[in-house]
Amino acid sequence: MQEQEVLFNQMTSSPPPRPAKERRRRVERKDSKKSRILELHRSGMTDIGEIARQVKTRPSYVASVLQNAGLIHGYFDLYTTTARDQNLYSRQFRNILSFRNVEAARASVEAIARLYSYFDRIGDRAGQHHAEVLALTGRNRARWSGKKEEAQVFEQWLFNH
Repeated sequence: MQEQEVLFNQMTSSPPPRPAKERRRRVERKDSKKSRILELHRSGMTDIGEIARQVKTRPSYVASVLQNAGLIHGYFDLYTTTARDQNLYSRQFRNILSFRNVEAARASVEAIARLYSYFDRIGDRAGQHHAEVLALTGRNRARWSGKKEEAQVFEQWLFNH
């Protein structure tokens, strides 16, 4: 009986904390990826795809590191932040994209729809296009994050507006 209690306690107790040396190694690896990206760029390698292959990471991560360091400007893809201005319309759409849950996705779509209607009223097709691109970005980000219901909110607006 006593052996069973010891075994049960061993199985249900939380694992011992990792040694500080192991924690430091994890931090160093994370920092070294950023350092390697910056080092490659400063050595003359400017192809984001090639840097990503060399460091074994995603191009959007490479671009994020380089933009945050002020080494490049104007790179945008599905995963780059919408807080950075892509064009003159970006400021009007800043901080409205959210798919945290279905309600947040609906609020985003409502804001996007309002701006789309505004641009329609003034005949600004480029503004309408930016609204559509942001809705598509919301749909894709939600979809690739496994949030099917949230993705569907954006998708419905895209197909029905």
